[in-house]
Amino acid sequence: MNSGTPTAELLERFVSVRQATLDACRSLSPEDMQIQSMPDASPTKWHLAHTTWFFETFVLSDLAVGQYSPFHPSFNYLFNSYYNAIGERHPRASRGLLSRPAIDEVFGYRRHVEQVLLESIPRLNVRDVERLKPIIELGLHHEQQHLELLFTDIKHAFAQNPLRLAMRDNVASNKKRVDLPSRPVTWLPFDAGLHHVGHAENEFSFDNELPSHRVFIEPFEVASRPITCGEYRAFIEDGGYTRAELWLSDGWHAKVTNAWQAPLYWEKYRNEWQVFTLHGLRPVLDSEPVCHLSLYEADAFARWAEARLPTEFEWEVACGKRPATGTMLEDDCLHPQPAFPDESGPQQMIGEVWEWTQSAYQPYPGYRASAGALGEYNGKFMCNQMVLRGGSCVTPRSHIRPTYRNFFPPEARWQFTGLRLARSI
Repeated sequence: MNSGTPTAELLERFVSVRQATLDACRSLSPEDMQIQSMPDASPTKWHLAHTTWFFETFVLSDLAVGQYSPFHPSFNYLFNSYYNAIGERHPRASRGLLSRPAIDEVFGYRRHVEQVLLESIPRLNVRDVERLKPIIELGLHHEQQHLELLFTDIKHAFAQNPLRLAMRDNVASNKKRVDLPSRPVTWLPFDAGLHHVGHAENEFSFDNELPSHRVFIEPFEVASRPITCGEYRAFIEDGGYTRAELWLSDGWHAKVTNAWQAPLYWEKYRNEWQVFTLHGLRPVLDSEPVCHLSLYEADAFARWAEARLPTEFEWEVACGKRPATGTMLEDDCLHPQPAFPDESGPQQMIGEVWEWTQSAYQPYPGYRASAGALGEYNGKFMCNQMVLRGGSCVTPRSHIRPTYRNFFPPEARWQFTGLRLARSI
């Protein structure tokens, strides 16, 4: 195959994305990769196997019908996530109990599937390559989603360990972290009008970003940057976690049930706030974007600040097609960084923290899920979830775009989730 052809470029990206997942594991022990700290999180070993299962199930089994034999007869059961059309699966909450296959066998599984795919695709005719290309591209973005989950899940696991483990060397990875002075939030106005939202380009998108359609948005203004730890600390000190009038009813119930007093990973030490990061425990820096908030906490803060969360369409309009980007996975900071005080316009719309919106995760007008098992990827979760926008400090840069719709239940806190304020005008 000639280098520079569309197929060669796709396979080069395949190798690059798969290697990025392995690179993320370079500091983890086999024991680290086994642990599951809560039902919502998965072991690193499971992420490594599941992303491989995706390519084996949806690509190799298609391109070699009757010729390809699965690597292991039980892996379809062990590493299926939620695809009911594929068959039964191991319970999600029990993934940490899978001591076998051992991590070496999982790495062997990855190598085997990669080798077969890389050898098989160049031999296909053009028509078959074009048919499989969208599935491979979906698999690559699926792997990048799990790469981000790998970081957030291992962070939650390490946080349970009293040794205060660090995933990255503190000196090398903290070189960019400085407590810059925060400029007060400025408000950026947007006029009322009809806007096209959703994905309308030729590049890849998930089906939940489609179809592009028109929405009318009333005049609004949006904060120039995400809310910082210092601003959120003021909310705490003003009794934000004790004032029921600031909270949604379900949010107050979640706060009481879970005894929330601060963002996830914050803790008091000698009367000072500390935060657990992927570099270990350290003091909270006031200028950093606050993260690991539930929707309920973000909404309560917005009420306290006499503002609100933006709708996902307000957010998309404010972001624009060429947004200002912040810290992402390739920067290897693994934690949100302060905004630079001398920058103007909307800052850090992409990167740093996923920003909660007030929008429920629902289908766009005219949305249709894909046929077959891959139609289960997004559509069946369009209930009891809220939309987040913008990516985070552990989102791969090639994975994110302004129309990207992330979604989580409103009580979720273990992702790098924060907020940006909006107001009606």
